[in-house]
Amino acid sequence: MATYHAAAAQRRRATGPAPSLTGPASDVHPVLRRTTAPPAALDLLAQARAGLDEAAVLETPNERYATAHLAALRTAAAVLAARGRPEPSPRRRARIRSAWEVLPEIAPELTEWSALFASGARRRARAEAGIQGAANRRDADDLIRDVAMFLRLVERMLVLQPVLPQPRQDEGDPGGRGAGRDLPDAG
Repeated sequence: MATYHAAAAQRRRATGPAPSLTGPASDVHPVLRRTTAPPAALDLLAQARAGLDEAAVLETPNERYATAHLAALRTAAAVLAARGRPEPSPRRRARIRSAWEVLPEIAPELTEWSALFASGARRRARAEAGIQGAANRRDADDLIRDVAMFLRLVERMLVLQPVLPQPRQDEGDPGGRGAGRDLPDAG
């Protein structure tokens, strides 16, 4: 019996006391969760956002189109950085594949986006080469809108820290202590 108590005392010293059901929150051991994408993916998302902002202010349609498409490619690369795994066999690894080809395998929910941007890859190459009329103003505007939507979707998908709605600040209540304080905004 003495060895049982000695062993139990040893376990308590090694692991600490059992958490109390009524004790303070410090007794609760947190469950580790992945809250954000890896740093490489976050960096690629930041580069994509900067590229999209740049594309919006460029003058020529070719430059705007090529820069926006590059932002889409960086966004796809962020998904691959966050979810991708090395190819299992050296034979498959040897074949070079575009991000648009790999993306649907890694993130099937982005298959349609991948097809959309893959279809614009040839136009992007022509625009980067400076071929006159490779992209017109409408092409560039449409692509910028599509990339902005794709980027927002991927940011939500990879960065798992939702922005919770803040309590409303009523005009007559600068401290936000009104009756509806705990309710999120509906808009």
